[in-house]
Amino acid sequence: MSNNTASWGSRVGLILAMAGNAVGLGNFLRFPVQAVENGGGAFIIPYLICFLVMGIPLLFIEWSIGRYGGKFGNHSTPYILDTMAKGRVWKYIGVFGIFTNVAVICYYVYIESWTMSYVLHSVIGTFTGMSQAETAEFFNSYVSLTESTLGIPFEAVVFYIICLILNTYILSSGLKGIEKVAKIGMPMLIIFGAILAVKAFTLGDANASPEFPNANAWDGLNFLWTPQYESLLDSKVWLAAAGQVFFTLSVGMGTIHCYAAYVRSKDDIALNSVSAGFMNEFVEVVLGGAIVIPIAAGYLGLDWVINNAGFGMAFQTMPYLFQQWGQVLGAVGGVLWFGLLFFAGITSSLAMGTPWVGFMKDEFNWSQKKSAISFGVLVAIFGLPTVFFFTQGVFDEYDYWAGTISLVIFALLETIVFAWIFGINKGWNELMEGADIKITPIYKYIILIVTPLLLIWVFASNIPDIYDKITHKNIANKAYFSNEFYAEAFPNDNSENPVVAVVDSVSTDKKYLSLTFTNIKKRFDKTTETVVEETYQDTKVYQFKGNQEATVKVGDQISFGTPIAKGDFINTVLYLDIGRGLLLTLFVFLMILVYVAYRKRRREGRIFNHYS
Repeated sequence: MSNNTASWGSRVGLILAMAGNAVGLGNFLRFPVQAVENGGGAFIIPYLICFLVMGIPLLFIEWSIGRYGGKFGNHSTPYILDTMAKGRVWKYIGVFGIFTNVAVICYYVYIESWTMSYVLHSVIGTFTGMSQAETAEFFNSYVSLTESTLGIPFEAVVFYIICLILNTYILSSGLKGIEKVAKIGMPMLIIFGAILAVKAFTLGDANASPEFPNANAWDGLNFLWTPQYESLLDSKVWLAAAGQVFFTLSVGMGTIHCYAAYVRSKDDIALNSVSAGFMNEFVEVVLGGAIVIPIAAGYLGLDWVINNAGFGMAFQTMPYLFQQWGQVLGAVGGVLWFGLLFFAGITSSLAMGTPWVGFMKDEFNWSQKKSAISFGVLVAIFGLPTVFFFTQGVFDEYDYWAGTISLVIFALLETIVFAWIFGINKGWNELMEGADIKITPIYKYIILIVTPLLLIWVFASNIPDIYDKITHKNIANKAYFSNEFYAEAFPNDNSENPVVAVVDSVSTDKKYLSLTFTNIKKRFDKTTETVVEETYQDTKVYQFKGNQEATVKVGDQISFGTPIAKGDFINTVLYLDIGRGLLLTLFVFLMILVYVAYRKRRREGRIFNHYS
């Protein structure tokens, strides 16, 4: 029998832990980027609608499924789902709820470790006097493992291991440790965020420069909050909004089920789910939208933000911007920003460890400490490749398959189980049992019809991209090893309108090759309040080493797939497939582990019927 009898110490601790699970790095790194890339105010309306008709229903579903499974002593998704539906298949569907967490935390801890490292670098003044280009190059050198400003060999690896050990240690203390971190981390996160947001509001246009004469923090805020109703007809914006809801609420992962499994049978899960969901939205929309975009716009201008919005802004740009506040305030800004990100990261990563720990305790009677250590070892094995091969794309491969596609698949399947197999009436009764608030019955039909249809649409919309990923459609160098190298895709390249570049320089030793091509940049037109596109001449550079050398000459026209060099090449596609192989290995390993647990349950007579 399972020795897993832990429970939450208080409602406040549970809500903060659940909010900490949802409030993660995506609130501050992904949401602003998604908003900028999808038209600012054009993104907000679809995003909020998706939150109400997909995000909140999924929270209701996962809290209800989790508490129901917990009544039967199950604290991870394989056997939580097994309690809800007949047939052996559902426990294996539940593997997604462990797989996603283990796979995501493998690279998530790496980002978390960057925040830890950058807090230290902010304190010791590493970024003082650096230009914007030098700050960006510092990050590139850090993740490529080529140098260390602290004198520590493989600095990024060391911080990754430290961060993983810290997560493992806190996990080993159980729910009490997680609850304690949430009670400290969530208030600190909000305080740090509020201070930075207030600073952003006060920037105005005081920091405009000859290089960026139109810099104005208020332009960033206006861009984000000015609705553009034509976006309601743009399916791409809706798809991006739905995707952000997944990331921001941590639905489709299995963490909420696990946390809810430790809730007492008569506790209110309706109010708890709504509270955690709306706290996450406050942090994401109010704080997440009030820091990066306005601060960057306040120094670099809104047009720069629109054209350079990306995940790397937090690490490649923000340290430079903080230095504009002066050495002392710059250090304080860096500590606040990266400290905020660290607290956001660790409260989420601890949640990701809980499903594995719950499974090992339930099925194999392992202690909390042993389960936590095994989790740390498993993450190290599958996670270190994302560190060593970050620049080769393994990190991104994990993020796409585990952090995107897996979420949608599991969310769709669990919604079908809850609404159509377990039954919407039984599911609704489970949600409302012990509830202190009354949820409008409209949500009963949203869960039954609207949410599954939205999830099917999200998944179907991703099928062409999934196919392109599997076949490496957008990669020219498809062989693992080759003696000829082909030009890769250019920005804004597509098969209908391929970009044609011109060779403008080749070094005498043929190790350096520069290509000029027509690119597109965006500009916000204040008169029409729309984003317009303009063309400009851009440059792409290739550098070769060893016996590799360019085979083209100045004036040659180059497009995607054109041979441009010869020599011995190890191509990126090798590392991408290694990443996929590791993810597949992890999934198969977990499937086997669930099967072993099933055989163990049969021997012990722990196979029960809970479906009536």
